[in-house]
Amino acid sequence: MYAVIATGGKQYKVTKGEILRVEKLDGDEGASVELDQVLMVADGDKISVGTPTLDKAKVTATIRAQGRGDKVEIIKFRRRKHSRSQMGHRQSYTEIEVTDIKA
Repeated sequence: MYAVIATGGKQYKVTKGEILRVEKLDGDEGASVELDQVLMVADGDKISVGTPTLDKAKVTATIRAQGRGDKVEIIKFRRRKHSRSQMGHRQSYTEIEVTDIKA
């Protein structure tokens, strides 16, 4: 059984027991989170597709960790202008473990 969920502007295919990193969610480590934007649920040959989401379908997950990703360097350089700008960015993430899928 698997489901396709939407969170943080991205879509993820998840199964029970899977660990994945999503965009930052509010909550402490060990807290339970319900993801209710379920786009599709497949259980064997039985497939349910939402328009755009399924009503009454939920994916329950527990928060394992909150963190920040690796630094991404952004450099803008203009030749012969004596102009250069340098910046960095670290994206926050939440690591979750899917505990249950309810269709």
